[in-house]
Amino acid sequence: MENTENSLPDSENVTFESRLDLRALSESIEKIKKELETVIVGQHKMIDQLLVAILSNGHVLIEGVPGVAKTITAKILSKTLSIGFSRIQFTPDLMPSDILGTSVYDLKKSEFEFKKGPVFSNLILIDEINRAPAKTQAALFEVMEERQITMDGTTYILETPFIVLATQNPIEQEGTYRLPEAQLDRFLFKINIDYPVLDEEITILQREHSLQNHGKLDAIASIISGSEINTYQALVKQVLVDANLIEYIAKIVVNTRENAFLYLGASPRASIAILNAAKGFAAIRGRDFVTPEDIKEAAIPVLQHRVIVTPEREMEGLTSIEIIKQILESIEIPR
Repeated sequence: MENTENSLPDSENVTFESRLDLRALSESIEKIKKELETVIVGQHKMIDQLLVAILSNGHVLIEGVPGVAKTITAKILSKTLSIGFSRIQFTPDLMPSDILGTSVYDLKKSEFEFKKGPVFSNLILIDEINRAPAKTQAALFEVMEERQITMDGTTYILETPFIVLATQNPIEQEGTYRLPEAQLDRFLFKINIDYPVLDEEITILQREHSLQNHGKLDAIASIISGSEINTYQALVKQVLVDANLIEYIAKIVVNTRENAFLYLGASPRASIAILNAAKGFAAIRGRDFVTPEDIKEAAIPVLQHRVIVTPEREMEGLTSIEIIKQILESIEIPR
């Protein structure tokens, strides 16, 4: 009988070639991380989530107490990208026209001319988004979801990429307005920023002391262009997702609707958000296929702001993050 033992391939020598060429993307992501980490101490998970949001063409809501580098992170990120950047400080007296733009009468032409507002850019930083009233909040609905603005019957398509990074303070209540669910649902991620630990606090002080008269942003290099971002976003959409994993995402989201601890579950938009974000997490790790771990990593930042805890459970101190973790633990992971 012929010995077939030697004809079998050695498993250690078997290599699996990636279906997508993610080398340029991975190199760019690592360079951006290094630039961010020259100023931002710790917060590795937040940095990953911000980069995934950009690759997934999604908006981000960053929540944290004052002084934890929410705004500076957005500014540094904008400097690593060769795209337009605009910052809008939300205040209680801010009007929709202050964001979108307004029609101004041109005496020379004897006609009205539309003057574009600060939202006509690529990366938009909205500082303290919960300080603007409902009328101004509603002005963001169309631009965030459809990447377009309709004024006086004319539709203006925004240039791609278009990403909104918004910050808010979870503690301060005076002079703030709670974001409506329709607004929250338009954010791909909600990222919570905690206080730094002791070692990180020491590093922050050491870096601040060493800066002397130099600015934090002076040495930040530009890494990728807008066209490269568009290319990477198209590449991420092609990341492979097994049918079992698509079913896994659906089970997670449906469970939020049937969970007794939740008053409001997640919509199909949340399912799509988890799918796209999981592809982004796979891509920044150099893989052209999604794993269950990518889905679990995407689930909490995607779902935590889209579900509402029942009043009884909220009084007991149960949070949406804890409930989502329970859901993830209760659903069998596909093999």
